[in-house]
Amino acid sequence: MRIKDKVAVVTGAGSGMGLAIAKLFIAEGAKVVAADWHADAVKAAAGEIGGPIVPVTANVAVEAECVAMIDKAVSEFGRIDILVNNAGVMDLFQSVADVSNDTWRRVLSVNLDGPMFAMRRAVPLMLAQGGGAIVNIASVAGLGGGSAGAAYTASKHALIGLGQSTAFQYAKMGLRCNTVASGGVATNIMQSVDAAGLDQSALGRLGAYHATNPGTLEPIDIANLVLFLASDEARHINGAVIPADMGWRAA
Repeated sequence: MRIKDKVAVVTGAGSGMGLAIAKLFIAEGAKVVAADWHADAVKAAAGEIGGPIVPVTANVAVEAECVAMIDKAVSEFGRIDILVNNAGVMDLFQSVADVSNDTWRRVLSVNLDGPMFAMRRAVPLMLAQGGGAIVNIASVAGLGGGSAGAAYTASKHALIGLGQSTAFQYAKMGLRCNTVASGGVATNIMQSVDAAGLDQSALGRLGAYHATNPGTLEPIDIANLVLFLASDEARHINGAVIPADMGWRAA
């Protein structure tokens, strides 16, 4: 087992990539705190997975809930070795001239503030025990500008920067931080937006980029990469941004 007896916190674990990551981590010997803002979904996920898994209801946009989520790992399992910042929401594909303050703040608060709050709480705990591994789930939207709106794109660019800053600052202290830039993945992320509010004209402009997408990954494809980055097999990989996009960025 590749992460036997490691303690992991996985956000957005009620469905999609987070659920696949939590399930794979348990199969590989970890103890997991599975967090999601949908209480019923994360409880059902924990029941489906079984094993040493604790469901936690947490809105990562709220700092106190992020702190409680990390503290739950320590109170239940005595430590935290792995943090996977997977929870995220999509924007309405609006360009900068059209994005509303509400959309901007909602997307940035979940996609960027949440990982920062979780990392700010987890990093000192990891350092005190000799280190740990953080994996942030960004997107190809964090490597370019053609796949989403201004808010989502900005949030993922910033998340990549946050991860690289963290990797460099703590590289000699046993802590690693890597980022997965996922392509199209079969998840329910679009359920986080009101489809009636999507900016159709912007979607039309983005269509040329989306037309180059070679295909859609499954959540387990991302989970397998996250498992590797969280494991000791990747002990010398730090500050990396790894596209998992079937070659979309190569277009």
